[in-house]
Amino acid sequence: MLNSEQLSKVVVHAMEELKAQNIKILDVKNISGVTDYLVISSGTSNRQVSAIADKVADDAKKNGQRILGIEGKNPSEWVLVDLGDVVAHIMQPHIRDFYQLEKLWGDLEKTPRLEH
Repeated sequence: MLNSEQLSKVVVHAMEELKAQNIKILDVKNISGVTDYLVISSGTSNRQVSAIADKVADDAKKNGQRILGIEGKNPSEWVLVDLGDVVAHIMQPHIRDFYQLEKLWGDLEKTPRLEH
């Protein structure tokens, strides 16, 4: 089983193979109790977004990783692949521009994590 850093590299490699654009890795393990890394990328069409998500899931499975969920395959404007310690977001550019996840998480990084 891969650790979260290794898994994030598998995800990035899968995205790169299918020509995903503007790939960003956000290390959120110190501010999120849900995941260690968010990997965000863009695809130019519904078809490419869907294909990138499938490639991410397939490559993760080949490396012994369990897929916890895939959301948004229809209409494939924003597909989320939940791998537990790594969550991949593949979006069309207009969706990514609208939601600005990098900015959202950037703002949260300045906020101390609340411990329960």
